[in-house]
Amino acid sequence: MVRVKTVATQTPDFFQETHQTIPLVEKWLHDQDSRFVRKAIKIFEGAQVDKRYAIMPPEDVFTKTSFEEKNKLYEAAAKTYGKAVLEKALQQAKWPAESLDYIITVSCTGIMIPSLDAYLINALNLKQDIIRLPITEMGCVGGVSAMIYAFQFLKSNPNKRAAIIAFESPTATLQHEDKSMTNIVSSAIFGDGAACVLMHSEEENSGVEVVAEQMYHFYNNTHMMGFDLANSGLKMILDIEVPDTIAEHFPHIIYPFLEQHNLGIDDISHLIFHPGGKKIIQTVEDLFGALGKNIDNTKSVLREYGNMSSATVLYVLKAFMDEPQPKDSYGMMLSFGPGFTAQNLLLKW
Repeated sequence: MVRVKTVATQTPDFFQETHQTIPLVEKWLHDQDSRFVRKAIKIFEGAQVDKRYAIMPPEDVFTKTSFEEKNKLYEAAAKTYGKAVLEKALQQAKWPAESLDYIITVSCTGIMIPSLDAYLINALNLKQDIIRLPITEMGCVGGVSAMIYAFQFLKSNPNKRAAIIAFESPTATLQHEDKSMTNIVSSAIFGDGAACVLMHSEEENSGVEVVAEQMYHFYNNTHMMGFDLANSGLKMILDIEVPDTIAEHFPHIIYPFLEQHNLGIDDISHLIFHPGGKKIIQTVEDLFGALGKNIDNTKSVLREYGNMSSATVLYVLKAFMDEPQPKDSYGMMLSFGPGFTAQNLLLKW
């Protein structure tokens, strides 16, 4: 049996409420038509993100920098906050660092070679034969992907421990010269953060059981989400059809998966969804609101932190794990990412 032992989160040192960000947006767009600027500001005000954290001072987010400069900021922050969140999780679990058997690091908003896990092995003196897996190109679905890979490893290897560290800094990918709606929307919803999930296959029964996993891939939709690698850095790709495409595929993602385990949507008490943005949240609410389900924790994470790519759904999971839940209740964890792909986990409290 595989269980989630604990989840820890770590926010960067800098943060700003959205109303404080508006003057910075106006300054950034000072050379644009006034009507366009008003539209951009409405996007920020209507994004349902009240506050976001960043690895740099807020005024620097909208400052023109080179790919090299932004990536150096990203790398330094990954080492700092990756180490901090792993140490926090280990302390919560009362696990010594050297007891870890498997380390997975997740990030898509910068480039590091060696990857973050190599630095964490040295920083925390992890065992020399620990298994490493860096995940770099899964985008927002990466946190769930990492839990699936950890589940598969642990299910095949009893009495082992795994750590997943997701660190993302979308603010380091903002394109200063790109005044497109895609760049404006992404800068309105994204924020920076780190999360760590500890999982195990030991006999002790503490934690939330991972029952099953699924990866569902949408054919011929590779254009919908991702990054273009430009001279100025990682340039966001975000197709406006993403929410409608998700809604179209939802029945094929959810119901057959639950049926495989003799469950229906009525058996799911906890919906642990990645808060990709306002439109995706509305799509999910339209689908499940009539069934009496709510995604309050998903909306709360978006409001308090923004979309932190792969780390975000782990913040939602932490919110559920921090609350007392009925014994034997089920939860479904779900995220979407480039490919286009949906990946989900069935959890049992």
